[in-house]
Amino acid sequence: MTEPVISKGRYGVYVPYAMLLSDFVVLNLVLLFAFWLNPELLAGARRMLLVLANAAYLPLAGFSMPLRKQRALHMDRLVIKAFTTVILHAVIMLALIAFIDMLQADWFFYVEFYSIWLVALPLTWIATRMAVKALRRRGRNYVHVIIIGHGEHAERMADELQLDPGFGYKIHGFFDNQSPRRYGSGRFLGDIDHDLPSYLATYPVNEIYYTLPGDDDRLLDSVVRLADEHMASFYFVPRLSRKVARHFHLQQIGAVPVLSAHKNPLDNPVNRVVKRIFDILFSGSFLLISPVFFIPIAIAIKISSPGPVFFKQLRTGYKGKEFLCWKFRTMKVNADSDNRQATADDPRKTRLGDFLRRTSLDELPQFINVLRGDMSVVGPRPHMVKQTADYTRLIDCYMLRHVIKPGITGWAQVVGFRGATKELWQMEGRVEKDVWYIENWNLLLDIKIIVRTVTNAIHGDPNAY
Repeated sequence: MTEPVISKGRYGVYVPYAMLLSDFVVLNLVLLFAFWLNPELLAGARRMLLVLANAAYLPLAGFSMPLRKQRALHMDRLVIKAFTTVILHAVIMLALIAFIDMLQADWFFYVEFYSIWLVALPLTWIATRMAVKALRRRGRNYVHVIIIGHGEHAERMADELQLDPGFGYKIHGFFDNQSPRRYGSGRFLGDIDHDLPSYLATYPVNEIYYTLPGDDDRLLDSVVRLADEHMASFYFVPRLSRKVARHFHLQQIGAVPVLSAHKNPLDNPVNRVVKRIFDILFSGSFLLISPVFFIPIAIAIKISSPGPVFFKQLRTGYKGKEFLCWKFRTMKVNADSDNRQATADDPRKTRLGDFLRRTSLDELPQFINVLRGDMSVVGPRPHMVKQTADYTRLIDCYMLRHVIKPGITGWAQVVGFRGATKELWQMEGRVEKDVWYIENWNLLLDIKIIVRTVTNAIHGDPNAY
Protein backbone atom coordinates (compact mmCIF):
# COMPACT_ATOMS: atom_id res chain seq x y z
CA MET A 1 0.00 0.00 0.00
CA THR A 2 1.63 3.26 -1.16
CA GLU A 3 1.65 6.20 1.21
CA PRO A 4 -0.74 9.06 0.38
CA VAL A 5 0.37 12.66 0.17
CA ILE A 6 -0.83 14.30 3.38
CA SER A 7 -1.22 18.07 3.79
CA LYS A 8 -1.40 18.96 7.48
CA GLY A 9 -3.88 21.88 7.29
CA ARG A 10 -2.75 22.93 10.77
CA TYR A 11 -4.71 26.19 10.92
CA GLY A 12 -7.82 25.15 9.02
CA VAL A 13 -9.89 25.01 12.22
CA TYR A 14 -9.59 28.80 12.51
CA VAL A 15 -11.04 29.55 9.05
CA PRO A 16 -14.72 29.73 10.19
CA TYR A 17 -13.72 32.08 13.01
CA ALA A 18 -11.78 34.32 10.62
CA MET A 19 -14.89 34.47 8.41
CA LEU A 20 -16.98 35.38 11.48
CA LEU A 21 -14.51 38.12 12.42
CA SER A 22 -14.95 39.63 8.95
CA ASP A 23 -18.69 39.92 9.67
CA PHE A 24 -18.04 42.08 12.73
CA VAL A 25 -15.58 44.22 10.75
CA VAL A 26 -18.12 44.83 7.97
CA LEU A 27 -20.92 45.44 10.49
CA ASN A 28 -18.92 48.18 12.18
CA LEU A 29 -17.76 49.72 8.90
CA VAL A 30 -21.37 49.93 7.68
CA LEU A 31 -22.41 51.43 11.00
CA LEU A 32 -19.64 54.05 10.81
CA PHE A 33 -20.72 54.88 7.27
CA ALA A 34 -24.31 55.32 8.49
CA PHE A 35 -22.98 57.65 11.21
CA TRP A 36 -21.21 59.69 8.53
CA LEU A 37 -24.49 59.99 6.63
CA ASN A 38 -26.17 61.24 9.83
CA PRO A 39 -23.78 63.81 11.39
CA GLU A 40 -26.51 65.08 13.72
CA LEU A 41 -26.15 61.97 15.94
CA LEU A 42 -24.50 62.76 19.29
CA ALA A 43 -21.28 60.97 20.34
CA GLY A 44 -23.06 59.21 23.22
CA ALA A 45 -25.74 57.89 20.92
CA ARG A 46 -23.11 56.61 18.50
CA ARG A 47 -21.27 54.71 21.21
CA MET A 48 -24.49 53.13 22.45
CA LEU A 49 -25.50 52.09 18.91
CA LEU A 50 -22.07 50.50 18.35
CA VAL A 51 -22.45 48.47 21.53
CA LEU A 52 -26.03 47.41 20.75
CA ALA A 53 -25.29 46.51 17.12
CA ASN A 54 -22.37 44.24 18.08
CA ALA A 55 -24.29 42.75 21.00
CA ALA A 56 -27.23 41.96 18.69
CA TYR A 57 -24.90 40.09 16.36
CA LEU A 58 -23.42 37.83 19.06
CA PRO A 59 -26.33 35.32 19.19
CA LEU A 60 -26.33 35.22 15.37
CA ALA A 61 -22.71 34.05 15.41
CA GLY A 62 -23.90 30.66 16.65
CA PHE A 63 -26.69 30.68 14.06
CA SER A 64 -24.23 31.17 11.19
CA MET A 65 -21.31 29.01 12.41
CA PRO A 66 -22.64 25.68 11.02
CA LEU A 67 -23.00 27.44 7.66
CA ARG A 68 -19.34 28.50 7.72
CA LYS A 69 -18.23 24.95 8.46
CA GLN A 70 -20.33 23.53 5.62
CA ARG A 71 -18.03 23.05 2.63
CA ALA A 72 -20.44 22.07 -0.16
CA LEU A 73 -22.89 24.95 -0.36
CA HIS A 74 -24.58 26.75 -3.27
CA MET A 75 -24.24 30.54 -3.37
CA ASP A 76 -27.99 31.15 -3.53
CA ARG A 77 -28.40 29.38 -0.17
CA LEU A 78 -25.58 31.49 1.23
CA VAL A 79 -27.26 34.73 0.14
CA ILE A 80 -30.63 33.68 1.59
CA LYS A 81 -28.96 32.91 4.94
CA ALA A 82 -27.24 36.32 4.85
CA PHE A 83 -30.57 38.08 4.22
CA THR A 84 -32.12 36.11 7.10
CA THR A 85 -29.25 37.12 9.38
CA VAL A 86 -29.74 40.83 8.64
CA ILE A 87 -33.49 40.57 9.31
CA LEU A 88 -32.92 38.71 12.60
CA HIS A 89 -30.33 41.29 13.61
CA ALA A 90 -32.87 44.07 13.01
CA VAL A 91 -35.41 42.29 15.22
CA ILE A 92 -32.88 41.76 18.04
CA MET A 93 -31.48 45.29 17.75
CA LEU A 94 -34.89 46.94 17.91
CA ALA A 95 -35.87 44.67 20.80
CA LEU A 96 -32.77 45.81 22.73
CA ILE A 97 -33.56 49.45 22.02
CA ALA A 98 -37.15 48.97 23.19
CA PHE A 99 -35.93 47.11 26.31
CA ILE A 100 -33.68 49.96 27.43
CA ASP A 101 -36.37 52.45 26.34
CA MET A 102 -33.85 54.59 24.52
CA LEU A 103 -34.36 55.35 20.82
CA GLN A 104 -30.88 56.50 19.81
CA ALA A 105 -31.73 57.78 16.31
CA ASP A 106 -34.68 58.49 14.07
CA TRP A 107 -36.13 55.68 11.95
CA PHE A 108 -34.51 56.94 8.76
CA PHE A 109 -31.08 56.11 10.25
CA TYR A 110 -32.08 52.46 10.79
CA VAL A 111 -33.52 52.22 7.28
CA GLU A 112 -30.23 53.50 5.84
CA PHE A 113 -28.10 51.23 8.01
CA TYR A 114 -30.01 48.02 7.28
CA SER A 115 -30.41 48.82 3.58
CA ILE A 116 -26.62 49.10 3.22
CA TRP A 117 -25.92 46.07 5.38
CA LEU A 118 -28.48 44.00 3.47
CA VAL A 119 -26.17 44.39 0.46
CA ALA A 120 -22.84 44.37 2.31
CA LEU A 121 -23.30 41.17 4.34
CA PRO A 122 -24.18 38.83 1.42
CA LEU A 123 -21.27 40.29 -0.57
CA THR A 124 -18.98 39.70 2.42
CA TRP A 125 -20.08 36.09 2.77
CA ILE A 126 -19.64 35.46 -0.95
CA ALA A 127 -16.20 37.14 -0.99
CA THR A 128 -14.89 35.26 2.06
CA ARG A 129 -16.30 31.97 0.74
CA MET A 130 -14.61 32.51 -2.63
CA ALA A 131 -11.34 33.36 -0.88
CA VAL A 132 -11.48 30.16 1.16
CA LYS A 133 -12.36 28.11 -1.94
CA ALA A 134 -9.36 29.64 -3.77
CA LEU A 135 -7.20 28.64 -0.81
CA ARG A 136 -8.50 25.08 -0.95
CA ARG A 137 -7.89 24.83 -4.68
CA ARG A 138 -4.23 25.52 -3.89
CA GLY A 139 -4.12 22.53 -1.56
CA ARG A 140 -4.78 24.27 1.76
CA ASN A 141 -7.54 23.83 4.37
CA TYR A 142 -8.37 20.30 3.24
CA VAL A 143 -10.45 17.72 5.11
CA HIS A 144 -8.99 14.21 4.84
CA VAL A 145 -11.61 11.61 3.95
CA ILE A 146 -11.90 7.85 3.58
CA ILE A 147 -14.93 6.02 2.21
CA ILE A 148 -16.12 2.67 3.54
CA GLY A 149 -17.52 0.54 0.74
CA HIS A 150 -17.03 0.29 -3.02
CA GLY A 151 -19.18 0.23 -6.13
CA GLU A 152 -21.68 2.70 -7.56
CA HIS A 153 -22.88 4.10 -4.22
CA ALA A 154 -19.36 4.79 -2.97
CA GLU A 155 -18.33 6.24 -6.33
CA ARG A 156 -21.33 8.56 -6.27
CA MET A 157 -20.31 9.81 -2.82
CA ALA A 158 -16.74 10.36 -4.04
CA ASP A 159 -17.96 12.25 -7.12
CA GLU A 160 -20.00 14.65 -4.99
CA LEU A 161 -17.09 15.29 -2.61
CA GLN A 162 -14.79 16.03 -5.54
CA LEU A 163 -17.33 17.99 -7.60
CA ASP A 164 -15.51 21.25 -6.82
CA PRO A 165 -11.90 21.39 -5.52
CA GLY A 166 -13.04 24.45 -3.57
CA PHE A 167 -15.04 22.18 -1.25
CA GLY A 168 -11.69 21.07 0.16
CA TYR A 169 -12.12 17.28 0.43
CA LYS A 170 -9.05 15.09 -0.08
CA ILE A 171 -10.14 11.46 -0.52
CA HIS A 172 -7.43 9.02 0.52
CA GLY A 173 -9.29 6.00 -0.83
CA PHE A 174 -11.78 3.22 -0.12
CA PHE A 175 -11.96 0.31 2.35
CA ASP A 176 -14.09 -2.81 1.91
CA ASN A 177 -13.97 -6.41 3.15
CA GLN A 178 -14.74 -7.56 -0.39
CA SER A 179 -11.88 -6.73 -2.75
CA PRO A 180 -13.41 -5.20 -5.90
CA ARG A 181 -12.67 -6.75 -9.29
CA ARG A 182 -12.53 -3.33 -10.93
CA TYR A 183 -12.22 0.10 -9.42
CA GLY A 184 -13.07 3.59 -10.58
CA SER A 185 -11.83 6.83 -9.02
CA GLY A 186 -9.56 6.84 -5.98
CA ARG A 187 -7.56 3.95 -4.56
CA PHE A 188 -8.57 0.72 -2.86
CA LEU A 189 -6.78 0.85 0.50
CA GLY A 190 -7.63 -2.55 1.88
CA ASP A 191 -9.75 -4.62 4.24
CA ILE A 192 -11.98 -2.93 6.85
CA ASP A 193 -11.30 -5.41 9.67
CA HIS A 194 -7.54 -5.70 9.23
CA ASP A 195 -6.24 -2.65 7.32
CA LEU A 196 -8.51 0.17 8.52
CA PRO A 197 -7.32 0.24 12.19
CA SER A 198 -3.65 0.48 11.22
CA TYR A 199 -4.38 3.10 8.57
CA LEU A 200 -6.23 5.34 11.04
CA ALA A 201 -3.36 4.94 13.50
CA THR A 202 -0.85 6.02 10.83
CA TYR A 203 -2.53 8.76 8.80
CA PRO A 204 -4.67 11.76 9.85
CA VAL A 205 -8.28 11.20 8.79
CA ASN A 206 -10.94 13.82 9.59
CA GLU A 207 -14.10 12.26 8.14
CA ILE A 208 -15.31 8.72 7.41
CA TYR A 209 -18.23 8.12 5.02
CA TYR A 210 -19.91 4.72 5.44
CA THR A 211 -21.66 3.73 2.18
CA LEU A 212 -22.34 0.04 2.92
CA PRO A 213 -25.85 -1.23 3.85
CA GLY A 214 -26.58 -0.72 7.54
CA ASP A 215 -27.73 -4.28 8.24
CA ASP A 216 -24.29 -5.51 9.43
CA ASP A 217 -24.37 -4.19 13.01
CA ARG A 218 -21.00 -5.68 13.93
CA LEU A 219 -19.17 -3.97 11.05
CA LEU A 220 -21.00 -0.66 11.50
CA ASP A 221 -20.29 -0.59 15.26
CA SER A 222 -16.63 -1.41 14.56
CA VAL A 223 -16.19 1.52 12.17
CA VAL A 224 -18.04 3.94 14.48
CA ARG A 225 -15.81 2.87 17.37
CA LEU A 226 -12.66 3.37 15.28
CA ALA A 227 -13.88 6.82 14.20
CA ASP A 228 -14.44 7.77 17.85
CA GLU A 229 -11.03 6.46 18.91
CA HIS A 230 -9.26 8.53 16.25
CA MET A 231 -11.50 11.61 16.65
CA ALA A 232 -12.81 11.40 13.09
CA SER A 233 -16.35 12.50 12.18
CA PHE A 234 -18.50 9.55 11.09
CA TYR A 235 -21.22 9.87 8.44
CA PHE A 236 -23.63 7.15 7.41
CA VAL A 237 -24.65 7.52 3.73
CA PRO A 238 -28.13 6.00 3.18
CA ARG A 239 -28.77 4.27 -0.14
CA LEU A 240 -31.31 6.58 -1.73
CA SER A 241 -32.27 6.67 -5.39
CA ARG A 242 -30.19 9.05 -7.53
CA LYS A 243 -33.38 10.25 -9.25
CA VAL A 244 -35.25 11.01 -6.04
CA ALA A 245 -32.42 12.44 -3.94
CA ARG A 246 -34.80 14.35 -1.69
CA HIS A 247 -33.86 16.29 1.42
CA PHE A 248 -34.75 14.12 4.38
CA HIS A 249 -35.45 15.00 7.97
CA LEU A 250 -34.54 12.54 10.72
CA GLN A 251 -37.32 11.84 13.20
CA GLN A 252 -38.01 9.15 15.77
CA ILE A 253 -41.03 6.99 16.46
CA GLY A 254 -40.26 5.67 19.92
CA ALA A 255 -36.72 4.33 19.65
CA VAL A 256 -36.87 3.78 15.87
CA PRO A 257 -35.31 6.50 13.63
CA VAL A 258 -37.28 7.31 10.46
CA LEU A 259 -36.61 9.62 7.51
CA SER A 260 -39.39 11.90 6.33
CA ALA A 261 -39.18 13.64 2.94
CA HIS A 262 -39.50 17.41 2.95
CA LYS A 263 -42.14 18.83 0.66
CA ASN A 264 -41.45 20.54 -2.62
CA PRO A 265 -40.81 24.23 -1.69
CA LEU A 266 -43.41 25.26 -4.27
CA ASP A 267 -46.06 23.33 -2.35
CA ASN A 268 -45.95 26.36 -0.06
CA PRO A 269 -48.59 28.83 -1.34
CA VAL A 270 -46.39 31.81 -0.42
CA ASN A 271 -43.54 30.48 -2.56
CA ARG A 272 -45.93 29.84 -5.44
CA VAL A 273 -47.22 33.40 -5.24
CA VAL A 274 -43.66 34.78 -5.13
CA LYS A 275 -42.65 32.76 -8.19
CA ARG A 276 -45.80 33.74 -10.09
CA ILE A 277 -45.34 37.45 -9.30
CA PHE A 278 -41.74 37.20 -10.51
CA ASP A 279 -42.92 35.47 -13.71
CA ILE A 280 -45.54 38.14 -14.40
CA LEU A 281 -43.15 41.04 -13.76
CA PHE A 282 -40.31 39.49 -15.76
CA SER A 283 -42.36 38.34 -18.74
CA GLY A 284 -44.52 41.48 -18.73
CA SER A 285 -41.43 43.71 -18.75
CA PHE A 286 -39.91 41.76 -21.62
CA LEU A 287 -43.10 41.72 -23.68
CA LEU A 288 -43.34 45.52 -23.40
CA ILE A 289 -40.06 45.81 -25.31
CA SER A 290 -40.55 42.64 -27.39
CA PRO A 291 -41.46 44.44 -30.64
CA VAL A 292 -37.79 45.49 -30.86
CA PHE A 293 -36.92 41.79 -31.24
CA PHE A 294 -40.12 40.26 -32.59
CA ILE A 295 -40.65 42.48 -35.66
CA PRO A 296 -37.17 42.05 -37.24
CA ILE A 297 -37.17 38.30 -36.49
CA ALA A 298 -40.69 37.88 -37.93
CA ILE A 299 -39.71 39.71 -41.14
CA ALA A 300 -36.55 37.62 -41.48
CA ILE A 301 -38.50 34.36 -41.01
CA LYS A 302 -41.02 35.36 -43.69
CA ILE A 303 -38.20 36.20 -46.12
CA SER A 304 -36.16 33.05 -45.37
CA SER A 305 -38.85 30.42 -46.09
CA PRO A 306 -42.61 30.09 -46.68
CA GLY A 307 -44.76 29.34 -43.67
CA PRO A 308 -45.99 30.94 -40.43
CA VAL A 309 -43.80 33.09 -38.19
CA PHE A 310 -44.65 31.19 -35.03
CA PHE A 311 -44.48 27.45 -34.45
CA LYS A 312 -47.00 26.14 -31.90
CA GLN A 313 -46.60 22.62 -30.56
CA LEU A 314 -48.47 20.57 -27.95
CA ARG A 315 -46.18 19.89 -25.01
CA THR A 316 -46.58 18.38 -21.55
CA GLY A 317 -47.00 20.96 -18.83
CA TYR A 318 -47.96 21.34 -15.19
CA LYS A 319 -49.44 18.18 -13.65
CA GLY A 320 -49.16 16.45 -17.03
CA LYS A 321 -51.62 18.76 -18.78
CA GLU A 322 -50.92 19.56 -22.43
CA PHE A 323 -50.56 23.14 -23.68
CA LEU A 324 -49.57 24.94 -26.89
CA CYS A 325 -45.93 26.03 -26.58
CA TRP A 326 -44.95 29.04 -28.73
CA LYS A 327 -41.64 29.39 -30.58
CA PHE A 328 -40.33 31.22 -33.62
CA ARG A 329 -40.40 28.81 -36.56
CA THR A 330 -36.86 27.59 -37.27
CA MET A 331 -37.61 24.79 -39.75
CA LYS A 332 -39.24 24.35 -43.08
CA VAL A 333 -42.84 23.24 -42.69
CA ASN A 334 -42.70 19.43 -42.30
CA ALA A 335 -44.80 16.49 -41.12
CA ASP A 336 -42.27 15.22 -38.52
CA SER A 337 -42.13 18.25 -36.24
CA ASP A 338 -44.14 16.51 -33.48
CA ASN A 339 -42.20 13.24 -33.66
CA ARG A 340 -38.50 14.01 -34.24
CA GLN A 341 -36.10 16.09 -32.18
CA ALA A 342 -33.84 18.54 -33.98
CA THR A 343 -30.25 17.41 -34.53
CA ALA A 344 -27.03 19.38 -35.12
CA ASP A 345 -27.16 18.98 -38.92
CA ASP A 346 -30.92 18.63 -39.29
CA PRO A 347 -31.83 19.28 -42.96
CA ARG A 348 -35.24 20.62 -41.87
CA LYS A 349 -33.66 23.72 -40.28
CA THR A 350 -33.40 26.95 -42.23
CA ARG A 351 -30.17 28.95 -42.12
CA LEU A 352 -31.92 31.64 -40.09
CA GLY A 353 -33.51 28.96 -37.89
CA ASP A 354 -30.09 27.53 -37.09
CA PHE A 355 -28.97 30.97 -35.89
CA LEU A 356 -32.13 31.47 -33.83
CA ARG A 357 -31.65 28.10 -32.13
CA ARG A 358 -27.98 28.66 -31.33
CA THR A 359 -28.72 32.04 -29.75
CA SER A 360 -31.95 30.82 -28.04
CA LEU A 361 -33.88 33.64 -29.74
CA ASP A 362 -36.41 31.07 -30.99
CA GLU A 363 -37.60 30.64 -27.39
CA LEU A 364 -38.58 34.30 -26.85
CA PRO A 365 -42.29 33.87 -27.75
CA GLN A 366 -42.59 31.54 -24.74
CA PHE A 367 -42.79 34.67 -22.59
CA ILE A 368 -46.37 34.76 -23.89
CA ASN A 369 -46.84 31.28 -22.38
CA VAL A 370 -45.39 32.58 -19.11
CA LEU A 371 -47.77 35.54 -18.96
CA ARG A 372 -50.71 33.22 -19.78
CA GLY A 373 -49.71 30.95 -16.88
CA ASP A 374 -48.81 27.87 -18.96
CA MET A 375 -45.11 28.18 -18.13
CA SER A 376 -42.65 29.82 -15.75
CA VAL A 377 -39.49 31.73 -16.67
CA VAL A 378 -37.45 29.00 -14.96
CA GLY A 379 -38.41 25.34 -14.66
CA PRO A 380 -37.96 21.96 -16.34
CA ARG A 381 -38.11 22.33 -20.13
CA PRO A 382 -41.43 21.10 -21.59
CA HIS A 383 -41.11 18.04 -23.82
CA MET A 384 -43.12 16.92 -26.83
CA VAL A 385 -46.12 14.79 -25.94
CA LYS A 386 -44.58 11.80 -27.71
CA GLN A 387 -41.37 12.17 -25.68
CA THR A 388 -43.36 12.23 -22.45
CA ALA A 389 -45.15 9.00 -23.39
CA ASP A 390 -41.86 7.30 -24.36
CA TYR A 391 -39.74 8.40 -21.40
CA THR A 392 -42.45 7.71 -18.83
CA ARG A 393 -42.05 4.01 -19.71
CA LEU A 394 -38.24 4.10 -19.74
CA ILE A 395 -37.23 6.38 -16.86
CA ASP A 396 -38.24 6.01 -13.23
CA CYS A 397 -39.76 9.12 -11.64
CA TYR A 398 -39.87 10.90 -15.03
CA MET A 399 -43.24 12.51 -14.26
CA LEU A 400 -41.85 14.11 -11.07
CA ARG A 401 -40.52 16.92 -13.29
CA HIS A 402 -44.13 17.95 -14.00
CA VAL A 403 -45.08 18.78 -10.39
CA ILE A 404 -44.20 22.42 -11.20
CA LYS A 405 -44.71 24.52 -14.32
CA PRO A 406 -42.23 24.02 -17.18
CA GLY A 407 -39.80 26.84 -17.91
CA ILE A 408 -38.19 28.74 -20.76
CA THR A 409 -34.86 27.77 -19.23
CA GLY A 410 -33.92 25.44 -16.40
CA TRP A 411 -31.17 24.08 -14.17
CA ALA A 412 -30.60 21.08 -16.44
CA GLN A 413 -30.05 23.37 -19.43
CA VAL A 414 -27.38 25.54 -17.77
CA VAL A 415 -25.38 22.59 -16.40
CA GLY A 416 -24.92 20.76 -19.69
CA PHE A 417 -28.14 18.87 -20.42
CA ARG A 418 -29.50 21.07 -23.16
CA GLY A 419 -30.39 19.93 -26.67
CA ALA A 420 -31.21 16.57 -28.19
CA THR A 421 -31.12 13.46 -25.99
CA LYS A 422 -29.64 10.78 -28.26
CA GLU A 423 -28.91 8.38 -25.40
CA LEU A 424 -31.17 7.35 -22.51
CA TRP A 425 -28.56 8.41 -19.93
CA GLN A 426 -28.80 11.99 -21.21
CA MET A 427 -32.50 12.16 -20.44
CA GLU A 428 -31.90 10.45 -17.09
CA GLY A 429 -29.35 13.17 -16.30
CA ARG A 430 -31.81 15.87 -17.31
CA VAL A 431 -34.53 14.37 -15.11
CA GLU A 432 -32.10 14.18 -12.18
CA LYS A 433 -31.18 17.87 -12.54
CA ASP A 434 -34.85 18.85 -12.93
CA VAL A 435 -35.79 17.02 -9.72
CA TRP A 436 -32.85 18.66 -7.92
CA TYR A 437 -34.13 22.08 -9.01
CA ILE A 438 -37.67 21.31 -7.82
CA GLU A 439 -36.44 20.23 -4.39
CA ASN A 440 -34.02 23.15 -3.97
CA TRP A 441 -36.09 25.98 -5.44
CA ASN A 442 -35.72 29.53 -4.26
CA LEU A 443 -36.03 32.87 -6.05
CA LEU A 444 -32.29 33.54 -6.03
CA LEU A 445 -31.70 30.19 -7.74
CA ASP A 446 -34.10 31.30 -10.50
CA ILE A 447 -32.15 34.54 -10.93
CA LYS A 448 -28.87 32.62 -11.02
CA ILE A 449 -30.22 30.32 -13.77
CA ILE A 450 -31.44 33.31 -15.81
CA VAL A 451 -28.00 34.96 -15.58
CA ARG A 452 -26.25 31.73 -16.62
CA THR A 453 -28.70 31.28 -19.50
CA VAL A 454 -27.92 34.75 -20.85
CA THR A 455 -24.18 34.16 -20.39
CA ASN A 456 -24.36 30.84 -22.25
CA ALA A 457 -26.34 32.46 -25.08
CA ILE A 458 -23.71 35.20 -25.45
CA HIS A 459 -20.76 32.80 -25.37
CA GLY A 460 -22.52 30.14 -27.44
CA ASP A 461 -23.73 26.75 -26.24
CA PRO A 462 -22.45 23.70 -28.21
CA ASN A 463 -25.66 21.82 -27.35
CA ALA A 464 -27.88 24.54 -28.82
CA TYR A 465 -29.16 23.38 -32.19
